[in-house]
Amino acid sequence: QPSARKSNLGEVGETTKMADRLTQLQDAVNSLADQFCNAIGVLQQCAPPASFSNIQTAINKDQPSNPTEEYAQLFAALIARTAKDVDVLIDSLPSEESTAALQAASLRQLEEENHDAAARLEEVVYRGDLLLEKIQSALADIAQSQLRTRSGGPSQTTLPES
Repeated sequence: QPSARKSNLGEVGETTKMADRLTQLQDAVNSLADQFCNAIGVLQQCAPPASFSNIQTAINKDQPSNPTEEYAQLFAALIARTAKDVDVLIDSLPSEESTAALQAASLRQLEEENHDAAARLEEVVYRGDLLLEKIQSALADIAQSQLRTRSGGPSQTTLPES
């Protein structure tokens, strides 16, 4: 059977995705069961009465021409669509090929990506700290200049070194 699944099962949140797929699958199967029950109920309600040899029954001629045909088509379409959804959800579940070795490889890949992200984060934090020091130094120089200006002292402006 063809599968459009990616071979990389090590995506972030794969366990959550699988649980979500299982929930979706359970919901689809429940919906399919509801549709079967509703279809049977409606067909029983709309079916013409069976004739028995011992009992004479009067058939109501005021009934619509053939509502059972419309209901049959409607429920057939609903059931077929839901069954197709169930098949798609089943195909999206991880395969049996997902062995412990593949899971370990996926975990190693995730750990490597996590390590790379941590290194990038440390670099960004380091650069942020440097910028913060420059900003604090510039603010201190501005405050000193304002104090000297207010106290009437000589105005000496020094440019901060960058």
